[in-house]
Amino acid sequence: MNRKTLFSKLKRIVVKIGTNVLTTSNNRLDTSIIEHIVEQISYLVKKKGKEVVIVTSGAIAAGMQILGWERRPKKLNMLQAAASVGQSRLMRVYERIFREEGLNVGQILLTRDVLTTPERRLYAKNTLFTLLKYRVVPIINENDSVAVEEIKFGDNDILSSFVVDLIDADLLIILSDVDGVFTDDPKKNKGKMIKEVKEISKLEELIKVGAPSAKGIGGIKSKIEAAKFVTSKKKYCVILNGKRNYCIKKLIEGEKIGTIFYPQ
Repeated sequence: MNRKTLFSKLKRIVVKIGTNVLTTSNNRLDTSIIEHIVEQISYLVKKKGKEVVIVTSGAIAAGMQILGWERRPKKLNMLQAAASVGQSRLMRVYERIFREEGLNVGQILLTRDVLTTPERRLYAKNTLFTLLKYRVVPIINENDSVAVEEIKFGDNDILSSFVVDLIDADLLIILSDVDGVFTDDPKKNKGKMIKEVKEISKLEELIKVGAPSAKGIGGIKSKIEAAKFVTSKKKYCVILNGKRNYCIKKLIEGEKIGTIFYPQ
C-alpha cells in the first residue's frame, strides 16, 4: 500500500507540536509557523474530513519570553510560573488563527493522573469526543502550572502518545525541528536519515541520542519512546520537520518525507 492510500484510510490524527517548532531563537512564539501549521490542520479537517487533536508545547517558552528569561529555568516554581504566564498567550494565538480558518478550538490541560484514574480518564475521553463531534479542534497541553513530578508525563511526546491511546487515534504526527530520525545528531554531525522503521527494537541500536535543546526537555529519545508506545497499540507514527513548507499536507498526500514507524 502506498502512503497516499494508507493515509487516506486514517480517520483520527494527533499532531504534537514541539517547542522548537513553535518558537524563535529568542523564545518568541513564531506566529508565521503557527499560522502555517494551523492552515494545514484546517485542510485536514475541512477538506479531508479528518478528526485532529493537537498536543502543543510552547507555554513555558512563551512565558520565558514574557518574563524576560533567556534560558529555561530548572526550579519547579519558576517553570510553573512561566507555564502559567505563557499558556494564556499560546491559546490566544491558536484561537485567533483557527478562527480565521473558520474553526473553533477547545483547551484541555492534563496531568498523568487524569489518564490513569478510570473515572477521570472516561471524562477526558468523553470531552474530546464531544469536541470532535462538533468539529472543534482540541488543543491539549500538560498542566505545567500545577503538575509535580508524581503526576507529570515527562514531556509532550509521551503525553501525545497517551492521547493516541485515549481516543483510539490512527496516527501520531510529531512535529520537530529536524527532518526525522538520524543515526547521529543532524545538528552537530552528518548522520544518515532513517525513513522507515518496521522493527523499532532494532532502531535503538542504530542511533546515537543527542541531548535535548535548551528550550525542550525530550529530544529524540522521548520521540522514539512515544513511537514505541503508539506502534505497540497498532498505530502509526511519523516524525516530521514542522518548519518545512506544507509538511503535514505533503505527508497526507503521500510524499515520502519524515520517518514513519509502522505498527509493531
